[in-house]
Amino acid sequence: MILPIVAYGSPILRRVAVDVTPDYPNLSQLIADMWETMYASNGVGLAAPQINRSIRIFTVDSEQIIENLDDEERQEYEGDNGIKETFINARIVEFAGDDWPYNEGCLSIPKVREDVMRPETVTIEYVNEKFEPQRKTFGGITARVIQHEYDHIEGKLFIDYLSPLKRKLLKGKLLDISNGKVRMDYRMTYPKS
Repeated sequence: MILPIVAYGSPILRRVAVDVTPDYPNLSQLIADMWETMYASNGVGLAAPQINRSIRIFTVDSEQIIENLDDEERQEYEGDNGIKETFINARIVEFAGDDWPYNEGCLSIPKVREDVMRPETVTIEYVNEKFEPQRKTFGGITARVIQHEYDHIEGKLFIDYLSPLKRKLLKGKLLDISNGKVRMDYRMTYPKS
């Protein structure tokens, strides 16, 4: 089932999400719905808070980004073949490498894209859908998408990394989003006025 995306200004996007257990109600269906919702919204990642669930789950498909790069761009991210994975109860263990800019957007903040600086690699511990413990290090675009989605379960948004001036310049757009004055080709729920 395709679920509505929670818009900027909704309090759930600012909460630190809680861990889930294997007996969480309808967990496998929820994860399937997250994948379906992410693809229907043309996303490359989706975190549970974005579908109004304050739990530590996010999905990432960076394979589609890598596949759409031209040969020159692909060389920039050599070694990053992308992933298609669900992260449950994730905790970042370590960041490494230099910070680098990339133009990010967010399904919860439609029609806003800005350059954000993030570390090159991230090491993360989590459990997969079978609740098997994982510890992996990711680089390139995949590391960036993971960090962006991880921020969602920590109550952070990509706009938090912008300078105060940039945030001030975006204030009107952000207000329009939270007031429901933006139309997308995917379903959204807006904060109550």
